[in-house]
Amino acid sequence: MDGISRMLVLSMFFVILFGFQREKSVVVMAMDEDEKALCSVNLAEFLPPPYGGLENMVCEPVWNSFLLRYSQSKDNVITIVLSTIYTSGWVGMGFSPDGMMINSSCMAGWVTPAGHGKIKQYYVEGFTPSTIIPDKGELPLTSVPPLIYLQGATVYLAFQLKYPTPLKTQPMLLAFSTNYPQHHHLTAHEDKTTIKFDFSSGTSFAASATPNNYISSKKTHGLLGILGWGLFCPFGAIIARYFRSQPLWYYFHVYAQFIGFILGLAGAVVGIELNNKLQQDIPGHQGIGILILVLSILQVLAFFIRPDKDSKYRKYWNLYHSSVGRTALFFGAVNIVLGLHYADEGQGWKISYGFVLGSTMLACIILETLLRLKKLDEPTLPSDYPINSI
Repeated sequence: MDGISRMLVLSMFFVILFGFQREKSVVVMAMDEDEKALCSVNLAEFLPPPYGGLENMVCEPVWNSFLLRYSQSKDNVITIVLSTIYTSGWVGMGFSPDGMMINSSCMAGWVTPAGHGKIKQYYVEGFTPSTIIPDKGELPLTSVPPLIYLQGATVYLAFQLKYPTPLKTQPMLLAFSTNYPQHHHLTAHEDKTTIKFDFSSGTSFAASATPNNYISSKKTHGLLGILGWGLFCPFGAIIARYFRSQPLWYYFHVYAQFIGFILGLAGAVVGIELNNKLQQDIPGHQGIGILILVLSILQVLAFFIRPDKDSKYRKYWNLYHSSVGRTALFFGAVNIVLGLHYADEGQGWKISYGFVLGSTMLACIILETLLRLKKLDEPTLPSDYPINSI
């Protein structure tokens, strides 16, 4: 490789990465006539005390059809009744120390098809259903049993907490799913939100409770990983294997690989920062990510010690380069799939990467078939073909 190409490659290491900062917005919730009518429902007609006879009750809309009723006494006991439209599945409300899903404690309830109500406290250790632990949490529940009650098309989730000091502004999680829990393990939610609620003033407001730009960091991490390990690096590998007959194949291969490496490295940096914020243990995703990063760095270092074509070590270098590269690409695809699973970003991301991965695999199958057919059509010299010695 000439000096200009090496300088261009080295300059790519000094790309300046910038983050996206999401502005927090506050939207005051206004109660319409239907919500006022719902707030006027007499809970004492079907809910036992203390839920049916809340003193100085505050009733506020919080999200979609979710309506929050609560009463806070002088000894810091807060009684909560959350209601929403219900057909099947579960509904939940959680308290978070920092507005994030991880390390939050939630109350979730559902009414079985047989009409039996189930309500439990859960502790959120991760994003997947298996890491949302039933009968565990940090909510200071009182001795009053929590309950869930279905009245018509509305479900009521009620529980009571006691704090050492008056509860003021609190980040809350709201979520629901139309699928029933399996053996008391919650199914994946179909929609969710994080709000802030001021229990001291009796007024409600919704805020984008995303401290430390958690949502932006998570999406940036995923996008950089998909572009780096899932798009540019496979593209560079395809060029190296199937387009060697083109004059500029080597430069396209090198630049695609280095762009992919830089994007992947940036994604790893964002992932490390995200992990430091969440303190979440995802050994599979983290371990594979470290492996990919190490293999990629080895590829970069090998680039600068590439032997000449006439060197007797060139064939060993080629074998090393291709095997390490293919291993990194394989684990890159695996880790992207794991990341999308843990991130719980919805079907949009999974479908998008599925399309990218499927298109890449289809292109490789077609190009590999064409390459092998071309080799079969190439003329071969017979074994007894006379060779003139010089």
